[in-house]
Amino acid sequence: MLKVEHLTKKFKSAVAVDDISFTLNQGDIVGLLGPNGAGKSTTIKTIAGLLRKTDGSINIDGYPSTTQEAKKKFTYIPEVPELYDMLTVWEHLQFIGYAYNVTDFEEKAERLIERYDLWDKKDKLAKELSKGMKQKVSICCGLLPEPDLYLFDEPMIGLDPKSIRETKLIFRELSEQQKTVLVSTHLLDSIENLCQRVLVMKNGKIIVDRTMEEMKLQLGNSESVSLEDLFLEVTKDE
Repeated sequence: MLKVEHLTKKFKSAVAVDDISFTLNQGDIVGLLGPNGAGKSTTIKTIAGLLRKTDGSINIDGYPSTTQEAKKKFTYIPEVPELYDMLTVWEHLQFIGYAYNVTDFEEKAERLIERYDLWDKKDKLAKELSKGMKQKVSICCGLLPEPDLYLFDEPMIGLDPKSIRETKLIFRELSEQQKTVLVSTHLLDSIENLCQRVLVMKNGKIIVDRTMEEMKLQLGNSESVSLEDLFLEVTKDE
């Protein structure tokens, strides 16, 4: 579903993403982890086409990521919600529904609004919403077109516990539907039992690309080992 080969992104002389390659298959939930400045958000934004790659290739379901065919295949939910101040919650979903020709969009939009407890806010303007509410709207807009690939950049930040639980349930549902999820987050406990595989970035490079089981074997296969323990072990300075 997603194939990244030798991806490099430079900002003038600074290398933010340094020759990384990885593949995601249908049904995968993959965590993209790393300390601040590792290149996670830059990687996701480059895949989404918001940043122009310096070198390498990105293919989504066999199509170059910059083509219309590829853009129909994925959705991107940013770390900082980008909404239109003068549109209501419902108008945002209506806009996405029309833009992506979503069949039965009203029924799907209502279901998402109810899942994220936004029903009483559906007629409020975006500028009147809290950051957490804006994040919920952003997630709903990303889910509405029901694409094949989902790019989440820190989706849990700002969400209340119920919405975090709902988002985790949605991740599982997407995987069961053979959809592909790439999620970047610092909240390791929120994805620990979701991800079949993790990519760990440091200084623009992927230093780990393994399943959770493989990572646990690296630290002695202890059941008490958490994703946080694994992350700290592989990212520590030598």
